[in-house]
Amino acid sequence: MGDLYVALIHAPVYNKNKEIVATSITNLDLHDIARSSATYGVKRYYLVHPAEAQRKLAGRIMGFWQEGFGADYNPDRQEAFSLVYLASDLAEVLDNIKLEQGVSPLCVVTGARKQANSIDYRSMRKRLENESTSFLLLFGTGWGILQEDLERADLILDPICGPGKYNHLSVRSAVSIILDRLCGK
Repeated sequence: MGDLYVALIHAPVYNKNKEIVATSITNLDLHDIARSSATYGVKRYYLVHPAEAQRKLAGRIMGFWQEGFGADYNPDRQEAFSLVYLASDLAEVLDNIKLEQGVSPLCVVTGARKQANSIDYRSMRKRLENESTSFLLLFGTGWGILQEDLERADLILDPICGPGKYNHLSVRSAVSIILDRLCGK
């Protein structure tokens, strides 16, 4: 089985008008994705934002739970945050994984829209279980990852679809559902 990494991309992503923007780091995404990553055996959760002020904010939030009162009050949160790495861009994430693994990971992009060449969850799970390579699941904030990043990915995962037309999950919900489908018992 290969190692699984998760990256939450805050920039560049689309807004609802298909403009390229940076979104803000949210406390809930930071906490919940770290906890989901720890639950499902993710090797590292990369929080990606180009703005130093946003990364510092995330660092302060995590620091509260990693030392002092917060760490004593909730040791589980401290454990989950030990998986988080703050990065300025996707290149830094890829370089970090390559340095650790010796090879670049296969990039698996997620999104809310069906792509012509996407892979279903059963097939992706089999690849995770049977291949010794590392995989990086890329999640976008806002209205999704840029088209050019989709096209550069090694694999595109099928979207999560409910029974109706509405399809705009929070990213933290999508991460949890996808990790459960790929790694859950």
